[in-house]
This record gives sequence, C-alpha cells and structure tokens, in this order.
Amino acid sequence: MHLSTHNWMRAEPLDVTLRRIKAYGYESVEISGEPEQYNVNETRAQLKEHGIRCWGAVTLMLEERNLAAKDEGQRARSVDYVKDVITMVSELDGELVTVVPATVGKVAPDATPEEEWTWVVDATKECFAHAQARGVKIAIEPLNRFETYLFNRCAQALALADAVGPECGVCLDAFHLNIEESDIYDAIRLAGDRLFDFHVADNNRFAAGLGHLDWAKIVGTLKEIGYDGALTNEFVAPVDRTPAAIYPDMIEKNPVDISPEQLKFIEDHGSSLLSEEFYSDQMRITAETLLPLMK
Repeated sequence: MHLSTHNWMRAEPLDVTLRRIKAYGYESVEISGEPEQYNVNETRAQLKEHGIRCWGAVTLMLEERNLAAKDEGQRARSVDYVKDVITMVSELDGELVTVVPATVGKVAPDATPEEEWTWVVDATKECFAHAQARGVKIAIEPLNRFETYLFNRCAQALALADAVGPECGVCLDAFHLNIEESDIYDAIRLAGDRLFDFHVADNNRFAAGLGHLDWAKIVGTLKEIGYDGALTNEFVAPVDRTPAAIYPDMIEKNPVDISPEQLKFIEDHGSSLLSEEFYSDQMRITAETLLPLMK
C-alpha cells in the first residue's frame, strides 16, 4: 500500500499540491476528473519534477453527468465524459479511474429500477471497453444515501461490477462505509481482490485521525485481503460558520479561479473553499495517522 490523495478538494495550482504532498510522504495523486483543466505534457512534467506518480482519477459527476440518466443523449454525453477521464489517466500513466455512476446530489430516480439498471450497466460497459483499450482499470464507487439513490453499499457496487465484467472492480470510501455498511470490515472483505482503490476520510469527513474510525483495524483488514493499492486522501471538511467553530480560519478569504461547477460540487459536499494552512494541516494529519500503520 501507499499514500495518495485527490486534489479536487481545493482549487490551487497542481504544482502547489505536489510540492506539499511530497513533503508529507505521499507517493501518488488522483487527478481531479476534469480533463480540460490539464495539459497532459505539462502535468507529466510536473509529476516527474516532484517525484509523484498519477495513481488515477475519480469522475466528478456534476450537473448533467449521469450514466443512469433517462435521456439517451445525456447518457451518451456522460459516457463521453468518462471516456475523456480514462484517456487523461492513460496519458498520465495512471492505473485506474474510479467511476461514480450517477450525479452526485441526485437522490430521486427518474425511472423504474429495471430501466435504470439496464441504462447504467450498458453505459458502464462502454466506458469499461474504452478503459481496457487504454490499459486502465475501472473501479465502481458507492456513495452514501445523501449523495445518491442509485447504490450505497459494497455489495451493490459489486453487482454493477459483475454485470460489467470480471475485470471491473470497486472503490470503497471509509466515510461512506461508516454510514451505510453494518460492518465496515466485512464490506472490505466482501470486496476482496476486486477492491482496486480505497478512499480515506474520518467519520466526520475531516482528515483520518480526527474522528472515531479505527484506522489500525481498517488498514489491518486491507492487509488481510492482500490489498496493495493506494489509500487516497479525500477529506471534505464540513465548514462551521458559527461561534462554535473548531477551525475559525479554515475558509479561504482570497480564492483562486474556480469554475462555478467545481465550486458547487465542493459546496454540495458540505465544504467550501479551504485556506491553504488548514488544507495543508489536513494533509499532514492524514499522513501522520496512516503511514505508520501501512508499514
């Protein structure tokens, strides 16, 4: 196992992110799933300069992006988006793309379960075929019930992976597991060798170590099933705007450019634009919590 991180949680130049995570012992990064934001040649050069590799990316299912959409044109555009993410990861020598099939924040269906299942299976199969052609693995991620109605548990993600093909895997996230699974550790064991990626945030979605999750037991269970991928940092710190705030300086007062869609995505996760000092501290705490357990 090695330590990785997403970079979508704060809008900042990739060079800033890479310099920071290298200092804290991270080995790789999961690039934000927005291919238009990255020049592949420049990004490859930055990764090489800092000695950080691309582990992969996660699809940012904003706005109309939805592999289970009722509208055929919307599904086709969503497939094209996922394919673009896969192509970006392939060109950056990454290993996998974590696919969140449905729009994040959409919690009501548009059709029958049978119809939506057919649509999402067919769309994911098309993405999977493109991934195989590009030498990239696909991992299906279940989110909690407050972010999607489609599926929320490991068994459900495995059902989609099985419908797509035996080489399709799953990604699990400790934050979502804590909400949806009756037993976090049994869910990890259920994934077994189909577990391709593992995202980390504590039960309160702050950095690992700032909540009540038993990280020694979680990492121990990952070792038990022979997991040898990344532990990918994905804290989405909930912002407290009251006098009871534990971190009064966590909000960025001078934000850099960020697209309205990406800002909405962050805010829909209960967070905001985070200050560099707070963000760095969360990165450090995750590393200090997990690195000793991974040895």
